[in-house]
Amino acid sequence: MKSVKISLNSIDKVKAFVNEVTKFDSDFDLVSGRYVIDAKSIMGIFSLDLSKPIDLNIHNDAQADNIVNALKPFIVE
Repeated sequence: MKSVKISLNSIDKVKAFVNEVTKFDSDFDLVSGRYVIDAKSIMGIFSLDLSKPIDLNIHNDAQADNIVNALKPFIVE
């Protein structure tokens, strides 16, 4: 599993992020405090506090680097 911090601070970013992660046949979790939701669920994402960065857990070690490259616009360094 690989974890990165992402920022989804606008509706357009959330839409673009969900469109990008649904292209991959992997499981993704977004973790915000004690909440863990499926990163492919747009309704779930809107239930989180989007004003601060969120942890994204990628459950696909084989494709993790490709996935991280595809999600670069959302990743917070």
